[in-house]
Amino acid sequence: MRNLEDVIFIDNLPTIDLHGYDRDYARIAINEFIKDNKKMGNNIIVIIHGRGTGVIKNITMETLKNNKNVLDYKIYYNNTGMTLALIDLE
Repeated sequence: MRNLEDVIFIDNLPTIDLHGYDRDYARIAINEFIKDNKKMGNNIIVIIHGRGTGVIKNITMETLKNNKNVLDYKIYYNNTGMTLALIDLE
């Protein structure tokens, strides 16, 4: 298992872009994205929520906090409009 602190390059990581989503659809999309990547064996994912008003960012944080498959998550240090999440593959 990799650590989120060690992630430098994110170009090859699975990514979902939530621009244009509303709160409910964003929550569903995040949970489905986590479930799909767990099945595929990807333990680190990128969620692009944007900077905007913070509505989608807040729902992203809430969803990650409440998802039992997420071990850790943090805002990407190079871009505050992205969040990295570490998924439990077991």
